[in-house]
Amino acid sequence: MNKRGSGFGCWFSLIALICSSALLHAQTFRVATYNVENYLDRPTETRPHPKSAEARAKVRECIRAAKPDVLALQEMGSVSALLELRDSLKAEGLEFPYWEHVAGFDTNIHVAILSRFPLSSRRPHTNDNFLLGGRRLRASRGFGEVDVQVNPRCSFTLITAHLKSKRPVPEADQAEERLEEAKILRGIIQADLAANPRADLIVAGDFNDTKDSASVKTVIGRGRFKLLDTRPAERNGDNASNPPFEPRTITWTHYYGKEDTYSRLDYILLSPGMAGKWVPGDSCVVTIPNWGVGSDHRLIVAAFSAGER
Repeated sequence: MNKRGSGFGCWFSLIALICSSALLHAQTFRVATYNVENYLDRPTETRPHPKSAEARAKVRECIRAAKPDVLALQEMGSVSALLELRDSLKAEGLEFPYWEHVAGFDTNIHVAILSRFPLSSRRPHTNDNFLLGGRRLRASRGFGEVDVQVNPRCSFTLITAHLKSKRPVPEADQAEERLEEAKILRGIIQADLAANPRADLIVAGDFNDTKDSASVKTVIGRGRFKLLDTRPAERNGDNASNPPFEPRTITWTHYYGKEDTYSRLDYILLSPGMAGKWVPGDSCVVTIPNWGVGSDHRLIVAAFSAGER
């Protein structure tokens, strides 16, 4: 009798543990951002090489490793390229029923969003422009903005961006152009937070510059509506602090072959309201073998609580 009772107790404990784990998973969600480097399914006039099958497979492997619930994408090709990625992920067990594709001035690469959760509102920004050096220029890529309904009591706004690269262009200085695009992005953020100072807002994407640059500082902002930089890092065992500086963890997200340099160009930034839902211990740079086959960027992911505060 005692042995049988002990067995039932073990089974009860196991079931309770499983239920507790499922409840924890249901109360958290993960948001990732990933520059998938020219994810084209057909040649274009200026980008003649579609993404190879090997590179596409590695992109999917990286996404599966991150297990995101919502995924912001940069350097996505056409809608058909996005749907190919979505369908291929579904065949491998990762389903995103909801999606958004935003095309801007650049006709080759775009920003996009894949989501497990419904998108209750979409506000694409596709025709933003600015005056620089006496010339009217357009933002290279659009800005994707959606409201995501995680559950009946939890929703948030996601803005994804891909700012001007450091590649020189004849129209203007690339850093000045990137700064003007950052000002547009900050204006979108500012308008959202002015309308609702407690808004749960995530800004994620490839900003093509380092944290101390004028453009990234502009996006982060200052004062009451300053965004929190989640700064995901590799999970390699590093855990020591280094006050008064940020920890010397490995946070780079981009490899530039021409200069043989590694930089942090990709960000997940949070409004003050969203910062209260952030789960720092479950945020990271995803590392997989041969990551560079898929993209010159690495995916970063951050986790959040979906429960009441």
